[in-house]
Amino acid sequence: MSNSNGILYIVATPIGNLQDITQRALDTFQQVDLIAAEDTRHSGLLLSHYGIKKPFFALHDHNEQQKAGALVEKLLQGVNIALISDAGTPLISDPGFHVVRQCRQAGIQVVPLPGACAAITALCASGIASDRFCFEGFLPAKSKARLDRLKNVAKEDRTLIFYESTHRILDSLADMQTVFGDERYVVLAREITKTWETIHGDKLADLISWLAQDPNRTKGEMVVIVEGEPKEDEAEAISSQAMHALTLISQELPLKKAAAIVAELYGYKKNQLYQFGLELLR
Repeated sequence: MSNSNGILYIVATPIGNLQDITQRALDTFQQVDLIAAEDTRHSGLLLSHYGIKKPFFALHDHNEQQKAGALVEKLLQGVNIALISDAGTPLISDPGFHVVRQCRQAGIQVVPLPGACAAITALCASGIASDRFCFEGFLPAKSKARLDRLKNVAKEDRTLIFYESTHRILDSLADMQTVFGDERYVVLAREITKTWETIHGDKLADLISWLAQDPNRTKGEMVVIVEGEPKEDEAEAISSQAMHALTLISQELPLKKAAAIVAELYGYKKNQLYQFGLELLR
């Protein structure tokens, strides 16, 4: 990599609360020559809040593939550039991928600055497993394509994270209900870090009913956290007490009736116990 090349900085910005900016981000904005932003007017207002004035380069979904080369040329000429999105971490459901890829191919140094990210912030507060998760971003706008996407992840055992907009949240949740069923646990995180931040979790059917009670509950920026499909071995895990009871009762009664009794006593599904009993008595 030539020493005369500029550096591309990937800089996260606040997702609502302006106090969430990092000192390193502010220092970087002061040092770079140019800021590439989705909405230059919006970002200009953001940076003016911190007393920073820099020239902007518009880079958004509609022009990124055409403009990426121009940014790379500037970097090769020694211009230092900060890439930001309207809010949060760039490239996460936001433009920037083509620029970063071309920079790496050209041997230009890319420096990521960590900071706010709505998906991770919401996941941390959801109470849903965070050790393994799958970020799906925004679902398609049309129901058919949305249903197809949801069907592709219906059996995913990792936690699922989606972004959604105010005007599509109810339609998307209805499609999730169609694919995942009424009982799947979902957390809706709305307006994260902002004044009206709301984090509410419930079974899908009950969550949809809760949202219908107040139109304000569907306003703002949304993150939807969906509990993964239980693994087959987890779904069928039966306690030793229930197994022992099933073994004893099935010696006196037909297996189907024994399974019904044990299901009532221990809270398992009758068919689950019946299938287990068939395996046990082979």
